[in-house]
Amino acid sequence: MATIVITPPGRLGLPRWRELWAAREVLLRFGLRDILLRYRQTAVGVAWVVVQPLLGAGIFALVFGTVADLPTNGVPYFLFSFMGMLAWNLFSQTIARSSASLVANQALVAKVFFPRLLVPLSSALGVLLDYAVALGLGVVLLIVYGVSPGWAVLLLPVWTMLLLMVALGVGVAAAAIQVKYRDVGYVMPWLLQMGLYATPVAYSLEALEGSPEAVQWLFTANPLTWFLEAFRWSLLGQAAPPLWQIVGMVGAALLVLLGGTLVFQRYERQFADVI
Repeated sequence: MATIVITPPGRLGLPRWRELWAAREVLLRFGLRDILLRYRQTAVGVAWVVVQPLLGAGIFALVFGTVADLPTNGVPYFLFSFMGMLAWNLFSQTIARSSASLVANQALVAKVFFPRLLVPLSSALGVLLDYAVALGLGVVLLIVYGVSPGWAVLLLPVWTMLLLMVALGVGVAAAAIQVKYRDVGYVMPWLLQMGLYATPVAYSLEALEGSPEAVQWLFTANPLTWFLEAFRWSLLGQAAPPLWQIVGMVGAALLVLLGGTLVFQRYERQFADVI
């Protein structure tokens, strides 16, 4: 007969990693269920994964590329904005789905015992599937436009993982806070919408060269800008980001994920009472 020893949380309140690993099948089940529910009884189905970035890139190419005539370092504007949307959707969709996951599964959270952290983490599985499909379309566009990304494409999984860590850090913290304060469900979409325009997704840093230095500094100091530049280096063969930005991406990913996990652990004991 197995003996279960219950120990108090450590000083930092970090989750028990062995417990999470033992329940990894629950993570997969949650992720598969979300994928099936999202595309069940839809007329277009999985094609929405392709339609969304295509439409977004098309609108940005029309407004910023044709009307505003912003520079893109010699890359066709549609391709430039599509690759930006590819990275942004990975970030924003991970936050949007993970932040709402606990409230959407409140019956399970309140009645069944399992590591609650698996609920927001499982949201990343569906986002990664969407990302992989859109990335496949991006490869087709690279061939059509005749753009060769070079050896830096080998670093794309690294940027993808680091950006996913940042998004999950924000998402798990927002999910925990939203259990008690439902305002998060209204504020988060607005913040993501504002972040889309505050981050060089549809335009390049070259387009900001004529703006005041304070404005350029704000965009350069935005960690999401570092990720966008790294993605475009790997996918479009543009200039490599400076070393300090690469180090900053690694540091930001670790700190945000750790901070989000600590916030989640702090609120977790109240879930069953307030959800």
